[in-house]
Amino acid sequence: MDFFVSKESLTSIEWILRAIVSFVFLLLVTKLMGQRSISHLRLLDFIIALTLGNIIAHPLSDERLGLKGSMITTIVLIVLYVTATWLSLKWPFFKRYLDPSPITLVKNGLIQFQNLSKARISIDFLFSELRKEKVEDIQKVSLAVWEPGGTISVFMDTQYQPLTPAVMKLATQPFTISRPIIVDGKIDMNLLQEIGKDLDWLKIKIAPIHKNIHDVILATVTENENVTVYSVPKEKSYN
Repeated sequence: MDFFVSKESLTSIEWILRAIVSFVFLLLVTKLMGQRSISHLRLLDFIIALTLGNIIAHPLSDERLGLKGSMITTIVLIVLYVTATWLSLKWPFFKRYLDPSPITLVKNGLIQFQNLSKARISIDFLFSELRKEKVEDIQKVSLAVWEPGGTISVFMDTQYQPLTPAVMKLATQPFTISRPIIVDGKIDMNLLQEIGKDLDWLKIKIAPIHKNIHDVILATVTENENVTVYSVPKEKSYN
């Protein structure tokens, strides 16, 4: 058990034992801290990010610490991380520990107070998160759950959900997305090839706005081959 105490140097086995003990210890401590402490990060990801940051930082700031130990520890932690991820796919009980089931916070407009304590969040925090989702009346919420990643998913009651063209049975245009094909005069040749066009086609598209591609600040293209050319900030022309 000498690897627990301060020493002039540690053997490779002692470094490995330190890494394993630290990994298990952080799993337990972070679990006790609750999901709110790792908001937007999974339990395992948070531990690895926190641990590796400290491992790499110390040898770089203290000349008395060698890099060998940090490298061994880092490799061990990465192996443990990959192993834990693999085990979570094979062992359901281990997956439930790393990624627990969502916790219901609001159901049919009623706050589940017992679950607030289970999630370790306050009423003020709940209302703050609901305000971020533009919810002004909690009674309009059909379901709100606390996700393992530290976020709240909110589902409004059907009578308060916005109308959609599908509900109104209205015809809509096909979905398209704009992607930058020219940025600061540089062409994305991979995108140009993906849409099945060549350089001459692009030059024709931007010709009414710019004669030279190098003068284009930004140009975007959609899936239906419409090109939008931005000549100066806050000013755009369509082709």
